[in-house]
Amino acid sequence: MSYICLLLSGAALLINGLGLLGRVTSRDSGFFNLVIGTLQLVIATLIASAGAADPAAIGSASGIFLFGLTYLYVGLGSVAGLGASGVGWFCGLVAVLAVVFAGTSLDDDPVSSVLWLAWAVLWGLFFLLLAFDAAHLTRITGWSAILVGTASTVPPAVLGLNSAWPAGWTSALGVAGILAVLFVVAGAVSSRPAKAPAAPQVAVPA
Repeated sequence: MSYICLLLSGAALLINGLGLLGRVTSRDSGFFNLVIGTLQLVIATLIASAGAADPAAIGSASGIFLFGLTYLYVGLGSVAGLGASGVGWFCGLVAVLAVVFAGTSLDDDPVSSVLWLAWAVLWGLFFLLLAFDAAHLTRITGWSAILVGTASTVPPAVLGLNSAWPAGWTSALGVAGILAVLFVVAGAVSSRPAKAPAAPQVAVPA
């Protein structure tokens, strides 16, 4: 079920990235985040309940809880018109915890460690954008959510669902290289002048 949650996260990051670029309305992205966040919290609860004595299951559920709460917070903020600073600081906490998860999974699953580091950077961008109202980071955050967010969730989820999760340091280095390039591409694309500048349609990210 954790791989299903990765797919859901990929969808949420895509929609919220498009929202930051003004391509999806706040109302649309808000309700979408409410659905995704609720589903992830339900799945995380099921995983935690089924694997109460399994530290790996609890660790997986805790990560899903963090993302599910983010999306639920985002959805409520968009639909109810709440401010963005609260979810921004929460994203900062998620970024720090993502670094911790990266460290704890380094030996057993280096690919997961790389993914957690990518999510730490992504949620760090959300933190800076929202907690400090750093509007100049809107476009790079949106493009990073679209490119890095989907690449770090959807392909791994598909591989995991097909029992083909990449293992070993060679795979981890390859994944790290791909995600690093995507961050660079996001920065390059976001630095170009927008053809039709517009304020982002969502107040909060994934």
